[in-house]
Amino acid sequence: MKNYSIGIDLGGTKILAGLVDIKTGEVVEEVKNKTKKIRGNNQILEITKETIAELLKKTDIKKEEIESIGLGLAGQTDRKNGILINAVNLECKNLDFKTPLQEEFKLPVFTGNDVEVATIGELNFGAGKGYLDIVCIFIGTGIGSGIVKNGKMHLGASETAGEIGHIIVDLNGRSCSCGANGCLEAYASRTAIESRILGAVKKGRASIITDLAKQGSISSKHIKKALDAHDEVVTQYVVEAIEYLSGGIASVMNFYNPELIILGGGLIQSVDEFYLNTIKKARMKALPIPSKKTEFKRALLGDYSGVVGASLLCLN
Repeated sequence: MKNYSIGIDLGGTKILAGLVDIKTGEVVEEVKNKTKKIRGNNQILEITKETIAELLKKTDIKKEEIESIGLGLAGQTDRKNGILINAVNLECKNLDFKTPLQEEFKLPVFTGNDVEVATIGELNFGAGKGYLDIVCIFIGTGIGSGIVKNGKMHLGASETAGEIGHIIVDLNGRSCSCGANGCLEAYASRTAIESRILGAVKKGRASIITDLAKQGSISSKHIKKALDAHDEVVTQYVVEAIEYLSGGIASVMNFYNPELIILGGGLIQSVDEFYLNTIKKARMKALPIPSKKTEFKRALLGDYSGVVGASLLCLN
């Protein structure tokens, strides 16, 4: 086994690639590019190639020392063949990463779901180290989770386990990007919060978010500043998202009864109120015994959870 591997976290707004020391989990070099306006199979594959090439050019570590390329993909993945089956937030279907990337970079390529690999990262080098039964939930463009059972990833019968963002929280609710209605993701993701805030502003409600996010895209940092300023619109929709997210997490506590729930993503990392109030509400909504037993932690690796986890796919 060589010392290094390339880990890639490919999501709806960014692609982050890191060269990782797979023995320590240290990210020794990184490259980040935006993907918010990049959609479809061809564009996504090209930005991935460009990002890897940029990373290899940036580092002094020789290619002979690199074991593999691992990708955490925001969607359902055929791990054996390295294919992204469906990613609604990237507008991709049946995108083969393995064949073109192996041909271009002459390295083995491994793929997994983005939150699955983030969970692997946290399990090995982050907040989940030393635990056996974990659910790792990341709130971002969407909401996804990874499940650890007896110290190993639990993928389910169709290897798509962990789609917490698509549990139904309102039978006749909002439409979701997956095509269903009432999914948790449509109520508690950062994208959902952004949509609600912008909708209120468009209807004439005053909010400092218009000054903070002049380009029209609301980040977790913008939300944090607006909450600190007691902005009425932003506060309303963040509180609403917490209610739905905590309900979804309480359901996980009752059903799976994990030792630990790890929460990650921009809102969790940037906004203390969002993280702490979500936990408080989840404990209130869960049954008494799992409520007392389940521990909560923030993702320790932050933005690097997915990168580190993806780099470790070669070990499996």
